[in-house]
Amino acid sequence: MADHLAAHANGVRRSCFPDHLTAGTLVLAADGEAVLLNLHRKARRWFAFGGHCEDQDATLAGAAHREASEESGLKGLRLHPEPVHLDAHRVDFCDPRGTVTHLDVRYAALADPGAEHRASAESVELRWWPLSGLPELEEEMHVLIARAREVLL
Repeated sequence: MADHLAAHANGVRRSCFPDHLTAGTLVLAADGEAVLLNLHRKARRWFAFGGHCEDQDATLAGAAHREASEESGLKGLRLHPEPVHLDAHRVDFCDPRGTVTHLDVRYAALADPGAEHRASAESVELRWWPLSGLPELEEEMHVLIARAREVLL
């Protein structure tokens, strides 16, 4: 990812095609025993929250926090200040120019107990999943969950 940024001045922007950095957040329940995931409208898979950096985002952590807050509706998320996981994955549904690679910088946050969530237009559904009963997830999501628990709890 550092090489990508060194080679592309706009490497954190969607305009950097076909590869660009994105920022995401895995939200854990305050006790660390559940994760809030969104059933992504276009992908039809369960994901953590995240997306593209916007002009108002001064940092990747700021972008990750904004995306998680917007997409979950949660107030008062307590974001760990440093990334907990890095992932590169191809995405074929978000750019009319073709398949892109998201170089995803992933953060973790704790939700306040009893905080109310609401799905954004990007999600079909949001759901708290107990760690003992997770839906089918990509392997890197399991790595992210384990790393988030190590850092936050």
